[in-house]
Amino acid sequence: MLRNLIADAPFGGIILEWIEFAALAIEILAVVIIVVAIFYATARYAYQVVLDREHKDRYYSQLKVSLGKALLLGLEILVAADIVRTVALEATLQSVMVLGILVLIRTFLSWALVVEIEGRWPWQPARGAESTDYKLD
Repeated sequence: MLRNLIADAPFGGIILEWIEFAALAIEILAVVIIVVAIFYATARYAYQVVLDREHKDRYYSQLKVSLGKALLLGLEILVAADIVRTVALEATLQSVMVLGILVLIRTFLSWALVVEIEGRWPWQPARGAESTDYKLD
């Protein structure tokens, strides 16, 4: 197990502490991104609606897209933190299974957000996108 290899190495305890700190920092970054994006998008929406009530529906759609993108980014960063923590610190069968379940749940949430934002499944081509044929010369 990686944790035992690191712990047995010189300064192993310090390395494990830094890995734990890195995972925590990544989680905090994800939360900060989500919270800041929520406040920014909501403030921007409120400002736009006050200035132009006629296009309130368009601004609401922009708000949903902004919030969805922030949540997607936050979820991806949280998955990265979980991977760092599980692989480096807690590589037991139970922790790997919990990580797998978390990744599945977060993947489903990401897909649901993409459907909400773009109106299509992630594997479907974007609307209006031309098919690209790559040719080797």
